[in-house]
Amino acid sequence: MSSSRARRAAGSTRARRARPRRHTSVAAACLAVLGALLPGTAYLVARRFRLGTAVTLLSLAGYAAAAYVGLKRRDDVIAWALDPTLLLWMVAGLAAVALLWVVVLVTSYKMLRPLAAGPGARMFGSLVIGLVCFGMAASTAMGAETLMAQRSLVQKVFGGEESKSQTRPTITAKKNVWDQLPRLNILLLGADDGADRDGARTDTVIVASIDTKTGDTALISLTRNFMRMPFPADSPLHEKYPTGFWDPKLGDTEQSNFYLDAMYRMIPQKYPGILGPSDNEGADVLKVSVGEAVGLKLHYYVQINVIGFSQLVQALGGIKVNINYPVPVGGDDDKKIPPSRYLQPGPDRELGGFDAMWFARGRYRVPGADLARQARQRCTIKAIVERATPQNVLANYQSIAKAGEQLIRTDIPQKLLPEFVTLGQRVKSAKITNIDLDKKKNFPNGRNPNYAGMREIIKRALNPAAAPKPHPTTTAPSRKSTGKPTTTKTTPGDLADDCAYHPTS
Repeated sequence: MSSSRARRAAGSTRARRARPRRHTSVAAACLAVLGALLPGTAYLVARRFRLGTAVTLLSLAGYAAAAYVGLKRRDDVIAWALDPTLLLWMVAGLAAVALLWVVVLVTSYKMLRPLAAGPGARMFGSLVIGLVCFGMAASTAMGAETLMAQRSLVQKVFGGEESKSQTRPTITAKKNVWDQLPRLNILLLGADDGADRDGARTDTVIVASIDTKTGDTALISLTRNFMRMPFPADSPLHEKYPTGFWDPKLGDTEQSNFYLDAMYRMIPQKYPGILGPSDNEGADVLKVSVGEAVGLKLHYYVQINVIGFSQLVQALGGIKVNINYPVPVGGDDDKKIPPSRYLQPGPDRELGGFDAMWFARGRYRVPGADLARQARQRCTIKAIVERATPQNVLANYQSIAKAGEQLIRTDIPQKLLPEFVTLGQRVKSAKITNIDLDKKKNFPNGRNPNYAGMREIIKRALNPAAAPKPHPTTTAPSRKSTGKPTTTKTTPGDLADDCAYHPTS
């Protein structure tokens, strides 16, 4: 009985081997390559039905699972892409899938190629399959490199459980993050630590206040030469500076070592550890003081080196802005050093990283230099948000990640990154506005700003429903007056209009 079965099996094997392969080497290579798009189908063409059916079904199941995850579980995908441990597993999984794909491709070709093909035909087919395998290996290597760049970025920029901060909010894991933070306030710092400076100066200080439900964002810019920056009454820094950050003994004069842009380096130097253990004492000091000045609890900070900013913009492929007047590139007012050139006015000007940096910081002999620079900085933020489309970020991701991990500091924890990515997508499609702090009324100079007046403006702008409705103020009609009541504008300015092309004469 067993011998008859053996004879039938041997006969079946001989019959399968005797069946002619009707494909040329070129056709076999093409079928194998096409079969790699849906692994298993080439086995079916080669009449290996059981193997082909099994591999094809597995391939279809894999494609269906990928489609389901991509369409229905995007938040989970984002969370996985921000978990350093899972990213390592993704690299291993990517390598395993690529290896299996290569095995299927090579074995498919071996099953399809004609047995009697000549050396030239065999060499041509092998060359085609080899090139496709090389392409698969190169693509896998690029994917793995991107995943490792992402892992490095997450680990180096965003704090894990071991990171230290005295100003971060406490987030309960069992509750929705944005239910706990319906309005998120982030301190944006641009630090300049050039060779001609003793330590870093935070020349750019902007508060981004975000409605986490809508993504609407209000930007609040503070001038770098503000003095008497306040501290909360319960802060140990209030004991050191009860009337704000300045030296009363010097009188009402300009005190550059007590400007807002000097706090980052001066206070940690004089009172190290005064707020407690911190990975970035200067940023924690600014969060406490700026938060008191604007009347908001600042939850997190994002700090970027000014020189590194140009690398980040360059990695994004540049930005597009409207330039309404010549903007100096370089120059020093104090040392009377003129700029090397000017960015010329024009609509929709494409700027690379270096020019974008000077568009955001140039001030040589610009009327109202600090306020003008703040306005351009807000427009720069708007341009970066518009430029950072998912397609553009993915296309330039390795360059962006490399620039980011070297040049960005923040106290945003790793565990909240998925929520921040989702919020960032909301911000991108929402409105970005500016809150004007009324320089003429509240800070004609930086020596003694009216912080209480600024807080009231910000409160009304962020909570228009809660603020009392402004009553029209009727003025006595003059010869040119219409006699109509006038009101004070308290709503934030839309950056779409503020950053439009309105050339100055």
